[in-house]
Amino acid sequence: MPTVVLMDVSLSMTRPVQLDGTEEFQRKNLAVHGLTMLFEHMATNYRLEFTALVAFSSLWELMVPFTRDYNTLQEALNNLEDYDKTCLEPALQGVSNIVQQEWGSTCPCQVVLVTDGSLGIGRGSLRHSLSTIKHRSEDKKFPLPFPFPAKLYIMCIANAEELQNSDTLDNLEQLLSLNGGEGQIFTVEGPLCLKNVQSLFGKLIDQAYTPFHAVLRCGNLSSDVQVFPRPEPVIMDEEVDPAPRTILTDLEIVGFIEIGDISSPPVLSRHLVLPIAVNKDVDEMGTGTTDETEEENSANQMAGKSPNFCVLLHGSLKVEGMVALVQLGPEWYGMLYSQADSKKKSNLMMSLFEPGPEPLPWLGKVSQLGPTSDAKENPYGEDDSKSPFPLQPKSKRSYAQNVTVWIKPSGLQTDVQKILRNARKLPEKTQTFYKELNRLRKAALAFGFWDLLKGVADLLERECTLLPDTAHPDAAFQLSHAAQQLKLASTGDSQYAAFDHNITPMLTDFSGSGSSDRDRM
Repeated sequence: MPTVVLMDVSLSMTRPVQLDGTEEFQRKNLAVHGLTMLFEHMATNYRLEFTALVAFSSLWELMVPFTRDYNTLQEALNNLEDYDKTCLEPALQGVSNIVQQEWGSTCPCQVVLVTDGSLGIGRGSLRHSLSTIKHRSEDKKFPLPFPFPAKLYIMCIANAEELQNSDTLDNLEQLLSLNGGEGQIFTVEGPLCLKNVQSLFGKLIDQAYTPFHAVLRCGNLSSDVQVFPRPEPVIMDEEVDPAPRTILTDLEIVGFIEIGDISSPPVLSRHLVLPIAVNKDVDEMGTGTTDETEEENSANQMAGKSPNFCVLLHGSLKVEGMVALVQLGPEWYGMLYSQADSKKKSNLMMSLFEPGPEPLPWLGKVSQLGPTSDAKENPYGEDDSKSPFPLQPKSKRSYAQNVTVWIKPSGLQTDVQKILRNARKLPEKTQTFYKELNRLRKAALAFGFWDLLKGVADLLERECTLLPDTAHPDAAFQLSHAAQQLKLASTGDSQYAAFDHNITPMLTDFSGSGSSDRDRM
């Protein structure tokens, strides 16, 4: 998950802050101190993540494009110059352009906005931008929400009391709401000083940049791994009392399956799985870094000589074209697989399925899957020419049936007219008449549309009175019988309104084509 640091370099950031017993600092100095702390943390724990640095005032400038070299980021941070007034909107638009050019619109990103809380004055200020949102044309839309998944973290080099004297917090909260509520506003607790700014950025690190360490197990084999980005809690809305679900730090591989059988499953999120302290092997997986010192290189060579299950797993999945099903928690599964970044580099990835015992319907319940050796015969065939998947459901799925849906009045009118056309051709169309009648009856009962049943019954009785003298006698009996059954169903009485019940033709003593139709039913 790449990060864009958006640094305010306007004149208000040069306001002095008097620290006890020390020289005078600027708010900009405190911001640089906090970002230095963040970069040092990421260099140690998030070396695989890409970070960019953007400076802004009335204009914005990309100081450092996306990189893993935190020395370059730190150097650019120390050499920032001071400019004029604060204009946040063009800077946010710049961030949007930079991320889309580098990562597209599907890669999630974190934006860290560092400012003193001064929103600018007059035209171009955040207040002015927010007040004009509803009166803009399509080509001048406000850059939030970002066109890619993003979390916006606003680091205010000011305490809450200072911000409450103006409408700054309200405007910043509106900024978060425009981004879909994804992110958080951080303010300094207590007076402005180095210690409190460290605490401020410490909260950001705890919130967004804490590494996720886990143990990946498969039978007697195990490996310490780190997952990027950190998996977030999942809340299932359909639960009566939804509670956040978090993945376990013990990840158990429960089996392996061919890529063709898993297909392209729906997933909640994707994560990079990295073996800890085996950087030499990691480089072979395409996830290592190249900017190593001599001491680091020597240490990596020593670590690379140690066997590591995670590296073995990645190579095996890549060669065999399979994925590993991994248990993330109670009735929650995911999959591990090899994904290539280029012809030479590939990563071990983990995708999280939706919680539940049957996340992929075509595989059935994951708990009921087993090794092919347990089957009486190889379900894949002797030459891998077949597959046991997808599993055929025992009951016919609703989407495989001819379901009646009335979205527009014309659809309902068409179904009623179809019944009336068959009614006028009784007894030749007896079978088709009752088939359409029962289809409408079931749909009306499912929707609780009792008045429809009574209305169609009245129409059938009217058709009965309009029958010509030359009509077959059986037609009148069938229409009266059908109308009576619909009226009984319209009462809602369980005896007559059972959903699975079908109206059957009335048995008569008349001979002819009508009776032959009934015999066939």
